[in-house]
Amino acid sequence: ASARWSRRLFDAHRVQLVPHQRFAMPGYTVKTQHVHVAGAPDLVIRSLLDNQQYADPLGEAAALGISEASWPLFGLVWPSAQKLADLMQGWELGTQRILEIGCGLGLASLVIQRRAGNITASDCHPLTAGFLAANVALNALPPLPYLTGNWGHSNPGLGEFDLIIGSDVLYERDQPLTLAAFIALHAAPSAQVIIIDPNRGNRSLFHRQMALLGFTLSETMIEAPLWDGTPYRGRLLHYQRSLPPA
Repeated sequence: ASARWSRRLFDAHRVQLVPHQRFAMPGYTVKTQHVHVAGAPDLVIRSLLDNQQYADPLGEAAALGISEASWPLFGLVWPSAQKLADLMQGWELGTQRILEIGCGLGLASLVIQRRAGNITASDCHPLTAGFLAANVALNALPPLPYLTGNWGHSNPGLGEFDLIIGSDVLYERDQPLTLAAFIALHAAPSAQVIIIDPNRGNRSLFHRQMALLGFTLSETMIEAPLWDGTPYRGRLLHYQRSLPPA
């Protein structure tokens, strides 16, 4: 059964499992795996075992509008998240204040932290902070700032950022509006926004909302497979807004 489980998860997510690293947690099960990063050492990532996990005994997720079906999504390794992590490995960070939105397991945030960038990870799932702390420890990194980033609510502690990044964050019909409103509050006057989108159908509305905020878009097709040859098709959405000349 163990061999069948390992083979099934490898076929589904195309990541290398660390042998015998499967843990039963209160109400759900996790695994530990290596995730490839282009041009850098692998990340060691603790994630949910699969998309059948669910545990919300105190109703915290339900209170935030997170359904049973969407509950495990934060804790899985997604192809677009791997693409964003690869991009951030080669991105010029400088002194920019960077925010990852809907970070989930925070692959890109971990890459930026490993490169000594000024990164804050954010999400609204009640378990994200704990998984992020575990993965920071697994990769022997210094503490990584994490703040709640709920797009539909006020997040006064976040402040403004020079670079906002995210992956596969437009999968729900209402997300273009709520995400653009969130960005309006937390993007600096001169800012960039980078989204890796696996060709979701909601991006056109998001483009229009970002244009209303003064952002211009450059769009690049991504057709290179994942590191192990798994096919991938998506887009790099790069929005930029600059201060007018003085």
